[in-house]
Amino acid sequence: MKTADFIAALAADPSPPGPPLSRRFLIALAAGALISACAFLAMVGPRHDIARAIGTMRFDWKFVDTIALAAPTGLTAWRLLRPDAELGWLAAALAAPIVLLGGSVIMELMMVPSDLWLARLIGSNAVHCLTLIPLLSIAPLAALLLAMRAGAPASPALAGAAAGLVSAGIAATLYATNCTDDSPLFVATWYTLATAIVVGAGALAGRKVLRW
Repeated sequence: MKTADFIAALAADPSPPGPPLSRRFLIALAAGALISACAFLAMVGPRHDIARAIGTMRFDWKFVDTIALAAPTGLTAWRLLRPDAELGWLAAALAAPIVLLGGSVIMELMMVPSDLWLARLIGSNAVHCLTLIPLLSIAPLAALLLAMRAGAPASPALAGAAAGLVSAGIAATLYATNCTDDSPLFVATWYTLATAIVVGAGALAGRKVLRW
């Protein structure tokens, strides 16, 4: 059987025994997020001045960025489980976090004096960011990869990377409630580096775990 015919056969009958793949995926996503939230509360919890921070532009915008990452990448990871997956409008939605973050950085550079740019970029929580976001991503990434094994992605590495993106988005949303560095310059630098670590781990794991 040719590879194209094999993929077409899988796409025509993709449902493995047990609960539907979509239900498995949603349960894994919810369970992973819940475990991460519990771990976050046990380890650090929200920042002490969160009540005062809520409503400030820079603090609130962090969540616009992180949710804009988690939502479309979650849908992408689910769609990539089919061997004949086409992203369609999701391809444009995946650009949303990049556009939003880039726009916020431009606004920050316009509003803040240039002699403060480096200080805003470095911040005071870089190590925490690079540590906590990958740590908080472990549970959702592991749960998603386990559920996604029931699928048949054409590119296991790409599907794993997508799972890494949504896991990092969940972790970054949790971490943002603790982080006192609200500057878009900090978010664009350190949140992005932390996300890249998780995406790389997801891609490597996906190559092995999601191979069929």
